[in-house]
Amino acid sequence: MTSPFDAPAPAPASAPAPAPSDVPGSAPEDRDARPQYVLPLVVRLERATPPGRTDALETSARAVLTLLADPRVAEAEGEWAERVAAWEDARIRKVVRRARGGEWRWAGELPGITVTGREAEVRVFPPVPLDGWPKELAKLQVSGTDLEESGPVDAPAPGVPVLWLNPELEMSAGKTMAQTGHAAQLAWWRLDGTRRKEWAESGFALAVRTATPQAWAELVASGLPLVQDAGFTEIAPGSCTVVADHPALRD
Repeated sequence: MTSPFDAPAPAPASAPAPAPSDVPGSAPEDRDARPQYVLPLVVRLERATPPGRTDALETSARAVLTLLADPRVAEAEGEWAERVAAWEDARIRKVVRRARGGEWRWAGELPGITVTGREAEVRVFPPVPLDGWPKELAKLQVSGTDLEESGPVDAPAPGVPVLWLNPELEMSAGKTMAQTGHAAQLAWWRLDGTRRKEWAESGFALAVRTATPQAWAELVASGLPLVQDAGFTEIAPGSCTVVADHPALRD
């Protein structure tokens, strides 16, 4: 499950990813004028044992939540709190890169948090300026994160938050991992302290599934947290990618 560990320090930055639709604070043009940060995520992708796609998507979302709940972020004097606040005040960018072998070991030496799923391992790092990736992460590839399922994907367990994917969009696994991270973050922002604590105590239990076309239309109109892509990569600006369906947000 999750392994919050390691000591904080500077981290990496890179090309942009999408921005959630209901970022707290000011208008998009105001956020664009502020210093831009990125949240780096690295997925372990060994040639012989790649993780299943859904497990990677779920693990990426849990990694983002684990970072947000970490005392280094959540506490006012936390070592990462200022960087996360600056990141959230601008565009909410996430970039997923892949690593294997020595690359993964080097990434693990940088301050961050590693989260594991059934097969997937994702390391999340505190936000950094957009053009400031350290060399250990700058050389990692963004492309090539296409993944297949490693087995059947069952229906979500009752009561588990579900991040529903748009059935009409095709995105690489890396792109989709960033999107599920966005959706989890939007749900986190909407929850009160009690609900956040409950979710954290469950190990951030969640599922990622693709909605049916009819269900997707209903989800988009439901008022639940909705991710709309900024259009930097792969898909058109404004595309709706994921709806975060947390049971507490339906109360």
